[in-house]
Amino acid sequence: MEYDIVHYPEKHRFELKRDGMAAFVQYRLVGNNLDVIHTIVPEPLGGQGIAAALVKAAFDYALENQLKPRVTCSYAVAWLKRHKEYER
Repeated sequence: MEYDIVHYPEKHRFELKRDGMAAFVQYRLVGNNLDVIHTIVPEPLGGQGIAAALVKAAFDYALENQLKPRVTCSYAVAWLKRHKEYER
């Protein structure tokens, strides 16, 4: 499914709004690493692939900007294990 994900670099997050709620991935930049530290999806939006789309958007951004994807967030750790193409 396609989602309209917006990057807010000043907030260090990728966000999606749906049904009046916001889901987001929060990251921090550490050297040349983009570290996903939180993945937040409100319960009513769960089970729709939103968390996966947000993490993918963050890691796509990292690779496009010569940043190495890193993960602190437990969801992003599991996602990265399933998507080895993002490991650098």
